[in-house]
Amino acid sequence: MRKYEPLTQDNAAVILVDHQVGLMTGVRDYSTGELKHNVVALAKAARSLELPIVVTTTARDSMWGPTFPELVEALPGIEIIDRSTVNAYDDPRVARAIEATGRKKLIFAGISLEVCAGFPAMTAVARGLDAYVAVDASGTFSETKHDVSLFRMQQAGVILSDYATLMVEILKDNSRPEAGAVYAALDMPWATLVGQVASALRK
Repeated sequence: MRKYEPLTQDNAAVILVDHQVGLMTGVRDYSTGELKHNVVALAKAARSLELPIVVTTTARDSMWGPTFPELVEALPGIEIIDRSTVNAYDDPRVARAIEATGRKKLIFAGISLEVCAGFPAMTAVARGLDAYVAVDASGTFSETKHDVSLFRMQQAGVILSDYATLMVEILKDNSRPEAGAVYAALDMPWATLVGQVASALRK
């Protein structure tokens, strides 16, 4: 057991691996619509919190196609690094991009969960970093793959969570000016409404 050390705006980065059109078609643990929603929400919240974001694809032009358009639209100006390696961390350009963030807590999401999120997350742990996987912003191709990959990652020291909890942990304080944008990105507009009502009642 490790002592809890919170994610913050200053220690965390987000790594999005292989959310590609071709891979999306094989996902079975989430519907396409739900998975797209979750990944885009994660990306938008991370941008609202001004977190470094690294995005990568594999074999974009030969096998798995481009990043799905909604995610590209949510990440204007961010380069998508295409590679051939199975483990994203094995690509020197991806490794350099991650290292360039200067962050020690890395939040991974990918398709597939066990390879695209799992392999680099376990590699990060082996390199002395803290790795988190946003399970519901990742997807895989069978129930078995989903379940055994969670066991394997936990055994390797990866921290598992959902995307919204990770972003709210980084937000930390609902009085921050970014709170409205974060909750809106997470598709929780009711949170903003509740805050407005509470503020009005205090007056």
